[in-house]
Amino acid sequence: MNPYRDRRYVFVAAIILVGLVLIVRLFQIQVLDKSYEQYALSNAQSIRVIYPARGLIHDRHGKIMVYNKAAYDIMVTPRLLEPFDTTELCRILKISREGVKERLATARSYSYLVPSIFMKQVSYENAALLQEKMFQYPGFYVQTRTLREYTRPIAAHALGYVGEVDQAILESDPYYQLGDYIGITGVEKAYEKYLRGKKGKQVFLKDVHNQTIESYQGGRLDIPVKVGANLTITLDANLQEYGEKLMSPYVGSVVAIEPATGEVLALVSAPSFSPELLVGRNLRTEYGKLVKDTLNPLFNRALMAQYPPGSTFKTIMGLIGLQEKVITVNTEHSCSYGFYVGSIHTACHLHDTPLNLIGAIQNSCNTYFIRVFQSILQDVKFNNTADAYDNWRNHLLSMGFNAPLKIELTNELSGNIPKSGYFNRIYGEGHWNYLTIRSLAIGQGELLITPIQMANMTATIANHGYYFTPHLIKEIEGVESIDQRFTEKHYTTIDASSYEPIVDGMELVVNGGAGSTARNAKIQDIIVCGKTGTAENPHGNDHSIFIAFAPKENPRIAIAVYVENQGFGTTYAAPIASLMIEKYLTGEVKRTWYENWVMKLLPPVAPAVRKDTISNVKNEANGPQE
Repeated sequence: MNPYRDRRYVFVAAIILVGLVLIVRLFQIQVLDKSYEQYALSNAQSIRVIYPARGLIHDRHGKIMVYNKAAYDIMVTPRLLEPFDTTELCRILKISREGVKERLATARSYSYLVPSIFMKQVSYENAALLQEKMFQYPGFYVQTRTLREYTRPIAAHALGYVGEVDQAILESDPYYQLGDYIGITGVEKAYEKYLRGKKGKQVFLKDVHNQTIESYQGGRLDIPVKVGANLTITLDANLQEYGEKLMSPYVGSVVAIEPATGEVLALVSAPSFSPELLVGRNLRTEYGKLVKDTLNPLFNRALMAQYPPGSTFKTIMGLIGLQEKVITVNTEHSCSYGFYVGSIHTACHLHDTPLNLIGAIQNSCNTYFIRVFQSILQDVKFNNTADAYDNWRNHLLSMGFNAPLKIELTNELSGNIPKSGYFNRIYGEGHWNYLTIRSLAIGQGELLITPIQMANMTATIANHGYYFTPHLIKEIEGVESIDQRFTEKHYTTIDASSYEPIVDGMELVVNGGAGSTARNAKIQDIIVCGKTGTAENPHGNDHSIFIAFAPKENPRIAIAVYVENQGFGTTYAAPIASLMIEKYLTGEVKRTWYENWVMKLLPPVAPAVRKDTISNVKNEANGPQE
């Protein structure tokens, strides 16, 4: 008997086992594990991301405001790198050897396999020169992108700007890769998903010299690029440009709204800056300069500045008084240079007395509206002052005050309409009344309102009791309609019938006789309804305020103007609003002398036919008028 006979079975079994292991491993490598296949393909394939052109931005009349220009980024994939002539690359791209090392180190730290930017936004000439010698630089390629261009240096705060994605975005959104661009602020940010389009992909075969030779499999794996959607925004570019021109000597803001739609016609924040500064390789440098500017041009005053509304708020006091039936249109109150109760005194200016509601708005009487506030807070249907105050506050909330209006731009701030609990904490529950907080009645005290809220309030009065959420989007290419929240009417708690006497009073503010505080805002053949205001400023001169809408019937524009540190509302805010209204409704400004005076280019001298207007401008400064 052969003692080694059984060993052959062991040997055969070992061979079979080894064979099975090899088969399983080969199956795993060739079928289950794609890494080797991808490695082989990456040596033979070149995959290029095709970046879409960003959507254009037009104004409400179809005029292009933002378009694109070509830019060229040098991309690198660290795994594909081979030894290359560093000196020649430095000469082409005009960088140092140390710069090359630093850029390659950054690319490797990002990803060894995924391409990233080696150098961004090189000139066309340099990109073309490198493209001719690309066979000498395996792992490098030229990527075409687009940068923003502007037809006019306006609307920087509304349009926003585009910049590179940061790490937080890379981690939260897989669409973006290192070096990609994204809307950072403004419309560019709000409508990024429409403007950016969709990236495409092209797969090519490479030869041994790393040169692209043909499309892989006839382009079956390619993904077509989809360009970004064009936007039509609500701004009127001519009006926006004109508003920025008028405000160029000042600090402040102008917000104009179409009452019938809530579309923002102009969004001016002064001082402003050219949006072209925040484009290209100098973005960080220019942004740093803007940040350090003591006038803070990056601060969007139209949405973020919080001011007392001043006497413009008297229109709202009248509305609430009528709604609560504590006054009628014919209710009269007397005024003797101010409001007096014992030692308590709030000053007012000389005007006819007594006045009814319409006359009180026309003459901007402080005493009248403090008395209205007294009637509201002492209304017998409420148990106490706090309950009456909270009811008053609820009316204000229905008009869009306190909370942000939620325009698309992300930097909008709220205003401040304090709750009754605020006064309970200061004075003690039950230890305050209308006298304690009477300054609220004339738009001072703790009240804070943003310019866009002021413009929205004006649009609400023009509409006799409702408003649309202010918005900047008019149309998105390929999208049937804009967000429904911008087409929904928001009704206030004030009956529509209460608005008529307020509108009549606002008409007389501009078009009335003696006592009217804004006759200098009058426009020939257009009935402007307005209200002046002055916001107290503890840090310097008071702020000049004016709200208005026009024409009186079927209003097409509502506007709020704040000019910081310029005194009474009639001094500069009213003329600026008047000129803006004239520009929008007629397409031109005939009162060029007035425009020059507002911009402080000429002294206030007008043609003889307008002496009455100039006389009013001069005389308003002689008393504490609005």
